[in-house]
Amino acid sequence: MRYSDSVEPVITLTSGPVNAYPDVLRGLGRTVLYDYDPAFQLFYEQVIDKAQKAMRLSTRPVILHGEPVLGLEAAAASLITPQDVVLNLASGVYGKGFGYWAKRYSSNLLELETAYNEAIDPQAVQNMLTKHPEITVVSVCHHDTPSGTINPIDEIGALVASHGAYLIVDAVSSFGGMKTHPEECHADIYITGPNKCLGAPPGLTMAGISDRAWTKMKANPSAPRASMLSILDWEKAWSRNEPFPFTPSVSEMNGLDVALDLYLDEGPEAVWARHALTAKAMRAGVKGMGLDLWAANEAIASPTTTAVRTPKGIDESTLRSEVRARYGVVFSSGRGETLGKLTRVGHMGPTAQPIYAVAALAALGGALNALGFKADTAAGVRAALAVIDADAEAI
Repeated sequence: MRYSDSVEPVITLTSGPVNAYPDVLRGLGRTVLYDYDPAFQLFYEQVIDKAQKAMRLSTRPVILHGEPVLGLEAAAASLITPQDVVLNLASGVYGKGFGYWAKRYSSNLLELETAYNEAIDPQAVQNMLTKHPEITVVSVCHHDTPSGTINPIDEIGALVASHGAYLIVDAVSSFGGMKTHPEECHADIYITGPNKCLGAPPGLTMAGISDRAWTKMKANPSAPRASMLSILDWEKAWSRNEPFPFTPSVSEMNGLDVALDLYLDEGPEAVWARHALTAKAMRAGVKGMGLDLWAANEAIASPTTTAVRTPKGIDESTLRSEVRARYGVVFSSGRGETLGKLTRVGHMGPTAQPIYAVAALAALGGALNALGFKADTAAGVRAALAVIDADAEAI
C-alpha cells in the first residue's frame, strides 16, 4: 500500500511542530473561560509560576500570544535601539535570519558567521568583542534547527556578560529537550515556546527577561507599545490583579498548563535523557546504514533533531515524499541554504522516545533503497538497537 497526500501520516517525526502529548490535546478541550473571570486570572498566574519553575528563572517569564517567531521579532524591536551595535552570531539559517530583524532597528550590525554544519567558536566571539568594544547587543540561536547543530551558549553568554553587552537567545527548539535555562547562559531575553520539546501545539511564546533588559526596553522610546510586538505591555500580565493588554489565547494556555505539568512531573533530567538517547540511537543508526551526519562532528549534533546529509544521486524532496508515501512517516527538509542538502528527523516531546529512532531508520533506509541507493537498513537498525539496549542494561 501507499499513503496518499490526502491521508494523515502514521508518524510525524519532524523538527516541529510536533504532535502534542495526548494529555495536552485533552487539555486543549477544557472550558474556554472569559479572560476577566477571576478563575482564569488565577489560572493564568499559576501557569506563569509553572513556567518560571520550568525555566529556572528568578523573575517571572512573559507569555506572548503567538508562536515564537513573534517573540524573536519582539525581542529585536524592544531591546535594540538605533544606537546599539549588534553582533549577530550565525551558524545556520535561523541565526542568520535574526540579523535581518536586528538590522531594522540598528544599522550598526556586525556578524560572525560559520559554516552551517559547524558551531560558533567562543574564542571567535571573544575576538570580536575585543576588536569591537562598542558592541552592546549579541544575538545567538542555540539550536539552529535547519542544520541540527548546537551552539555553546553558556560559554558565549559568560563572555557577553563579562563584556557588559545584552544577550538575546533563540532557544525555541532546545528548551525542554536539553539542559538550557536563561540565567545559566546569562540571557537578557531568552525566547522559547511549547510547540517543540514540550509537546504542545504552536501558538505561544515563553520569554525569560532579565531585570536589566526590562530597564533597557523601558528606556527605548521605539520599543513597541499597544502592539502585538510589545513585550512591555505584558510585564505585569502574570498577576491576577492586572489586566491583559488584549485577549490571551485561552485554549493554548490550557494546553501549556498540561505540558508544563508533564515536564515537571517526569522531571527535566529524565526528559532530557530520553531526548539524548533517541538522538544517540538515531545517529548510530545513520552511520551504521552507511550515511553521513550533517553536523561536522557529533559533539555539536542536537539531541532534538538529527540532520542526515543527502546521499549523492538522491533528490532530497523525492526521498521525503517516498518515505511518506511508502511508510506514512514524515521528516523535515532543510531550510534556505540547507534545503536539498539534508533531511531532518525530529526527536521532540512525545517523539523523543528511542523506538521512534528505529522507525525513522527503517523508513529512511527503505526509501533510499527504493530510490536506488544501497543503504544497509538492517545494520542501521542493529546499531540503533545496540545503543538503546546498552542504556537499558546500564540502569
